[in-house]
Amino acid sequence: VFGKDITLILILNNLSSDHKTVKVDISASTVLYTRRAVAEILKANTSVDLGSKQGKHIRLKIPYSYYGKYLTTDKRIQVTALCEVMHMHGVKLLVEKTIILEDTNIIIKIPRRVVVNKAATLEISYANPLPEPVNHCVLLVTLMNQQVKIHLAPLAPRERSRIYFEFTPRRTGPLQLQVDFSCDKFSHVKGFVTIAVAPA
Repeated sequence: VFGKDITLILILNNLSSDHKTVKVDISASTVLYTRRAVAEILKANTSVDLGSKQGKHIRLKIPYSYYGKYLTTDKRIQVTALCEVMHMHGVKLLVEKTIILEDTNIIIKIPRRVVVNKAATLEISYANPLPEPVNHCVLLVTLMNQQVKIHLAPLAPRERSRIYFEFTPRRTGPLQLQVDFSCDKFSHVKGFVTIAVAPA
């Protein structure tokens, strides 16, 4: 989840009966959805001894403080591990994993029944998932082809807050509501619901 430390485990298994030493070079970068690297956030190397038919786990932690300021709106991190078996020339294995961090920031609660030409109130809750305060918080609400920009108070670390938004639907059928939350530390965290508007 965005804002939290990331823990990964690399599992190495020696399928042969010979003892093997594996050199592991690990790197992690923030990337765009096109997989183009933005910034390298972690580089580590280690060496693992594997006995006959033995398996070992390598635990890797990427703290939020490493990736936070380099993450793009795509919220992707690419981790690669190059594993080289020592004393066996040319035996290398590349393991790649792309992590897409989830947002749990926006929660939209709609009334059980929304009726045409009658005012309805939505609850929009938003959160700061980071271990640090955020400022310049803005909520952009798009509904019925109109956008409303709402300036919000700063949020403390891990704080959740809510606003109530009133609207009156002018026609029956599905209505799409989109919410976009931005602040000085991250931007374009989106929430989306479809509201079924019933006839009067």
